[in-house]
Amino acid sequence: MAVDSATGTNSTSKTSSTNGLNSTSSSEASDRFLKLLVTQMQNQDPLNPLDNAQVTSQMAQISTVTGLETLNSTVSGLNSQFLQLQTMQGAALVGHEVAFEGNSLKQSAGSGSGGFEISSAADEVKIEIQTADGATLDTVTLKNLDAGRHDFNWDVPTSREGTALTFKVTATAKGNAVDSMPLQTDKITAVSTFNNTMALELSNGDRVAYDAVWAFL
Repeated sequence: MAVDSATGTNSTSKTSSTNGLNSTSSSEASDRFLKLLVTQMQNQDPLNPLDNAQVTSQMAQISTVTGLETLNSTVSGLNSQFLQLQTMQGAALVGHEVAFEGNSLKQSAGSGSGGFEISSAADEVKIEIQTADGATLDTVTLKNLDAGRHDFNWDVPTSREGTALTFKVTATAKGNAVDSMPLQTDKITAVSTFNNTMALELSNGDRVAYDAVWAFL
C-alpha cells in the first residue's frame, strides 16, 4: 500500500475507488443500452424492421467503450504497482551523491564544489563564484575541456563559510559561446513519491524528481 509522502493520503485506496466508479458506470451504460435495444426490437414495425448492420455496429461500439474503460483501469493499476516497485528499488540510492541542474555551491570543510555540462568541446570555461545578490567573489578558469560533465572545486574563504553561494558558467570555443548547464551536487537521504513520480529527498532539505537527476556520483 503506497502512501504519498507529501499529502499523507493512501494512493491505493484512491485508485481502487476510481476504478470501481469507472467499472460501475460502464456496467450501467451497457445495461441501459441493452434494455433500450430490446425495447426497440419488441416495438419495431414488422414491415420495417431494424437494420441488422446498424444493430451490430451499435453493439460493437458499446463493447469497445467497455473494453477501453477496463483497459484504462488495468493500466492505472499497473502504473501504481510500478511506482511502488521503483520506490522500493530507489531505497538503495540513499547515501549516494547525485548531480542535478542547479547553481548552488556545495560547501564542506572549507571547500566549495559544483559541476557543469557542456554540449561540445570548449577552449575555455569560466566559473564565477557569486554571492546571493549576484556579486562575483572569484573566478575559476578551466582550459581545453571535452564535451560532457565536469567538476570544479574552490577554496571558500573563512569569512564566507556557511553563507549561500552560487556559480555561473560561461564556456567558449574559438570565441564562440558553447551551451552549458550548471550542475549542483547533494546527498540522497530518503526516497518518496510525489505527484505519481519517484522523488529524492536531499540532505539540504530539497526534493528533486528522479528523472531530474543528471548523474549518480
